[in-house]
Amino acid sequence: MKECGMTPENSLDGKPGAPLVVSMGDACGIGPEIIAKLWQREAPRDAVVVGDVAVMRRAVAAVGGGLALAELQELQEWARVPPRCLPVWQPEGLPADLMEAPLGRVDARAGAAAARCIEAAVGLIQAGRASGLVTAPIHKEALHAAGSPYPGHTEMLQALAGDVPVRMMLANEELRTVLVTIHCSLRDAIARVTRDSVLQTLRITGAALGRMGLAAPRIAVAGLNPHAGEGGLFGDEEILHIAPAIADARALGLDATGPYAPDTVFMRARRGEFDVVVAMTHDHGLIPVKYLGVEQGVNVTLGLPFVRTSPDHGTAFDIAGRGMADPSSLAVALAMARRLASARSPHGQRETV
Repeated sequence: MKECGMTPENSLDGKPGAPLVVSMGDACGIGPEIIAKLWQREAPRDAVVVGDVAVMRRAVAAVGGGLALAELQELQEWARVPPRCLPVWQPEGLPADLMEAPLGRVDARAGAAAARCIEAAVGLIQAGRASGLVTAPIHKEALHAAGSPYPGHTEMLQALAGDVPVRMMLANEELRTVLVTIHCSLRDAIARVTRDSVLQTLRITGAALGRMGLAAPRIAVAGLNPHAGEGGLFGDEEILHIAPAIADARALGLDATGPYAPDTVFMRARRGEFDVVVAMTHDHGLIPVKYLGVEQGVNVTLGLPFVRTSPDHGTAFDIAGRGMADPSSLAVALAMARRLASARSPHGQRETV
């Protein structure tokens, strides 16, 4: 371990278990900065950054310094990092010229580094060396420029986990929403709303929220069309696919109801009538949650065999490198990952999201 002095093995007061890992995100965006700022403010003792050491040093300088950095040679050194020190484990295979990628711009080197950090972080979890993953924002164009076949985090993590069926949930203190379709055109999304895809989403949602402490979650299903199709006047997806999937889910014991008009169901959920809303498309589901404030929103990937959370915002290229980025959503994402990892552990207490 370099820069921060080693401390005795019991420096974490005997805290057991493996650390959470935080992937640094796109090096040209605000991901490294919000990580550095979070460590400035809260100094978490149970997490390690998976990223480029030089990039993270630059981020520390961008937010005003005053934070030591520990370059871990081995991940297990995390338990010996002293307080108020940012632990960074750099995986092999990062672009050697990553620091030449300009801040605030799409760059293939940053996309390649972001992908490599995610892959390495998942590898640590799969090897039992880490307890969960928090991902700082990546840029989809940079990922594509680097040759990645995945349009975003969710699809990449799904592939790394063995192509298990997954769904995206966005949550805050007032609302939870799960999506049937995510990163595709609206035309393709409509075609992907099928009886099977809706039922699979309902099953994943019920099982995941059950593991999070909601034994029988009340699942509201939003329609696809205006007024949920108005009995077929504005589209028949509700009749042909969504309503039959709801009936199938209820036959399996899930408390799923609908389809409800998408323009009002989120208000009903916010008032407490439902525990979660299942929405058919990306923007249908995410606009209501993000409107309530991205600083408190958390992205949770349901269906993975490990914990993954993320802030509810992007790379914010317009302010990258200026030390202005708000780490609030990252703080909430880390706190949620901590609770979910505890709930998954044999001795952990179940926590609700």
